[in-house]
Amino acid sequence: MSREYVILVNQDGEPRGLAEKMQAHRDGALHLAFSVLLYRETPSGREFLLHQRALGKYHSGGLWTNTCCSHPREGESLQQAATRRLGEEMGITSVREFDEIARFIYRAALDNDLVEHELDHVLVAHADPAIVPNPNEVMAYRWWPEAELSARLTQTPEVFTAWFAEVFRRTLASF
Repeated sequence: MSREYVILVNQDGEPRGLAEKMQAHRDGALHLAFSVLLYRETPSGREFLLHQRALGKYHSGGLWTNTCCSHPREGESLQQAATRRLGEEMGITSVREFDEIARFIYRAALDNDLVEHELDHVLVAHADPAIVPNPNEVMAYRWWPEAELSARLTQTPEVFTAWFAEVFRRTLASF
């Protein structure tokens, strides 16, 4: 298996080198990331496509989160990275354009003695694609009605990843 690298950045988002992905997460080094959230409009209102991370993921296994998330590779645009990971995680190949609606820095201690310290770019797209999830990445997925998702984030925030509440809050603020 080849090593994956993340792009280290300063607080302003300026690149300052590369680090091996797992080492960056052990050290809590600030690096680039993105979170994709697909949504659709239905007769009963807006719905968001979330997935439950596979239990074998290197952190946050079993937690619900946005449609997909990851790190851009060196020389890869956010659009290219989002398209790549949407296919790798969810088997979605029909969505290729995303609106970048926000970015924020967060730091969270996770399981497995890892730390997420990311400059996270939030990318959204209106879509209702065919979904063929990768079982190594995804244990379940579903479309969540906006009101139900808002209520669950308040009632049981522990079933969601550390970054998801902020991704969702910023997404709602963009509409």
